[in-house]
Amino acid sequence: MKNTVIKFGLYALISGFVLFGLPFFLGMGVDFDYGELIGYTSMILSLLFVYFGIKHYRDKVNSGKVSLGKSIKIGMLIALFSAVGVAVFDYIYTSQINPDFASEYLEYSVKKMEETLSAEEVKLKTAELTQQMEDYGSPSFMALMMFVSVMILGFIISLISGLILQRK
Repeated sequence: MKNTVIKFGLYALISGFVLFGLPFFLGMGVDFDYGELIGYTSMILSLLFVYFGIKHYRDKVNSGKVSLGKSIKIGMLIALFSAVGVAVFDYIYTSQINPDFASEYLEYSVKKMEETLSAEEVKLKTAELTQQMEDYGSPSFMALMMFVSVMILGFIISLISGLILQRK
């Protein structure tokens, strides 16, 4: 199991780092409207290695058998690698590449609210968002949130993969 987790975990780590950072590596600035879509797509693509890792373990290592519990264990360990890749890139991005990310995102959010909310609601929501950015807008916290997001998605993908691939 250890070799399978390390092999597919490293694939997930590298793909998570590269896919999450691909728009920036290619010199494309990401529009906030598409940034979330690109982020979640890259997370899910890097987590595909969870399925392939479980399948490899079942077919090549464990004589065609794998339980749901073992599948989830393998999947979560592989997801851990992916989460580290995404979180490391997010930290580098928000601390080095674009240290103004939090304020830019706040500005973008306020503009979006101005399109749909009344002036009074915008004022209240802006104060709330500003406080949230002050409290939670550090690169470390944002990277932690990316890590947690990938782990949650990793659990879901591990569970689904385990249900599909389990054989006793």
